[in-house]
Amino acid sequence: MIAACLFLAGCVSLLIWCVLLFARGGFWRARPAAPLAPASRDAWPGVAVVVPARDEADAIGEAVATLLTQDYRGAFHVIVVDDHSTDGTADVARAAALQLQCPDRLTVLSAKPLPPGWSGKVWAQSQGIEAVRTLGLDAGFLLLTDADIGHPADAVTQLVTRAEAEQRDLVSLMVRLRCDSFWEKALIPAFVFFFAKLYPFSWVNNPRNKTAAAAGGCMLVRRSALEEAGGIESIRAELIDDCSLAARIKHRGTGRHAIRLDVAAQSVSLRPYDSWRDIWNMIARTAFTQLHYSAWLLAGTLLGMTIIYLVPPVVALLLGPLGWPAWLAWAAMCCAYAPMLRYYGRSPLWAPFLPLIALFYVGATFASALRYWRGKGGQWKARVQAPVREQ
Repeated sequence: MIAACLFLAGCVSLLIWCVLLFARGGFWRARPAAPLAPASRDAWPGVAVVVPARDEADAIGEAVATLLTQDYRGAFHVIVVDDHSTDGTADVARAAALQLQCPDRLTVLSAKPLPPGWSGKVWAQSQGIEAVRTLGLDAGFLLLTDADIGHPADAVTQLVTRAEAEQRDLVSLMVRLRCDSFWEKALIPAFVFFFAKLYPFSWVNNPRNKTAAAAGGCMLVRRSALEEAGGIESIRAELIDDCSLAARIKHRGTGRHAIRLDVAAQSVSLRPYDSWRDIWNMIARTAFTQLHYSAWLLAGTLLGMTIIYLVPPVVALLLGPLGWPAWLAWAAMCCAYAPMLRYYGRSPLWAPFLPLIALFYVGATFASALRYWRGKGGQWKARVQAPVREQ
């Protein structure tokens, strides 16, 4: 009887993996888009970069330097919004501009106190966007990027070229996260893999599909589209601000509009995750937010992750050859994960260990719920941002 139940569980998992492989937008094939040849044009649209920063002194100098050395041929200006940093973030940003002898291309603002109902990052972004208006900057596009992202010299040119050539209102890149330490090698590729499974990039990029997503580290948004969608204040309370903004842009008005999300070829995160706790906290900060703070959705997620990732190896090892559906499900899992491992330069021998990695993510998701129930949800840089749980 037990063997029969295990066999059935393996069959269910295999069926799910068949659906994921062939009917989930080919999410597992996520790869950088081919670069576009910049169009020959007399005038390029202006771009204003908005960088919210809170205690980012370790990375912001390099991040700002990669922005100030862009080879973009249109009007270009960088605005850093210092969100009450205590480590000299603003001074490091100014020093980077001075070292490159282009302080006129950088404006550093001090964020005003965080008002009720706003998440910290969105509040900082709103002040940067307002500064674009008050400074009278020529900016048909806004580049919303983080203070720990390094961009290649042609990043802005490529983003604008794609937005104009494909008539996209939002072009976003899932930057390549750092993957140097043991824990980064073990856990980071799966983070992007799970994100792509939740938001298949081909669905996001299809205007006829309702799926909308973006990656907050690099988002080029058409300024007029942002205003039509209600402005940045329309997502003032969102912790998962990138996907919320993508939904606003894509679904504004009565139709669906073109947006695009790809994994990046060269744009990289400068933030290290040297211990498993760093990655655990990254997940736990917003995982329960993604589930709309619902205990039922949490239970369904934990059950689904168990069936999809944990059942195949457990059943396969317990039943041996008799558990062939579970073996096939495990093999399908490895095949699906292999392209993401290749993108991160990792050996495919990591693929069979995806169930253990999934178990880590399940634990972090449950921890996210516990933090919320304890009144510490959305904690980031000593700031608790999740809405207060109703008693």
